[in-house]
Amino acid sequence: MPRMLQDHKTPTRREMLATASAAGLAALVRAEPARATPASLKAAIHNVVGEAAVKQGKVRIDVPPLVENGNTVALAIEVESPMTPTNYVKAIHVFTELNPQPNVVSAHFGPRAGRARISTRFRLADTQTVVAIAETSDGTFWQASADVVVTLQACLETL
Repeated sequence: MPRMLQDHKTPTRREMLATASAAGLAALVRAEPARATPASLKAAIHNVVGEAAVKQGKVRIDVPPLVENGNTVALAIEVESPMTPTNYVKAIHVFTELNPQPNVVSAHFGPRAGRARISTRFRLADTQTVVAIAETSDGTFWQASADVVVTLQACLETL
């Protein structure tokens, strides 16, 4: 056997278990649920709209005001628009204030889409506000928001 390997001490099973247990305990002690904050929500919205003003109206959010389980929440968003080549919705962006990531989804449209509507299911980490922002072809932004009460949380990263 080469001299290098003879001098190397192989850890015992007990030493390996103690090291793994200490590392696992340290990870549990430091573990916190990943959550967005109202500040990160504002930053995510700013990344989308920049310095443009966001107006109220034209956007309709259909989400239940009370959900028993945050693991699957139905969401539909529709934006009032003629969807013509010169006047159409370019994108719909959905944000939440307490999920691990504030920007939940962005859907992009063209004038041939027919109507600006998305429908999906998503997870909510806790009771919070859902914000939908529509970007139109003329560079304006429209928004609506809805509060959702969640009785059983989802989206929390725990060990």
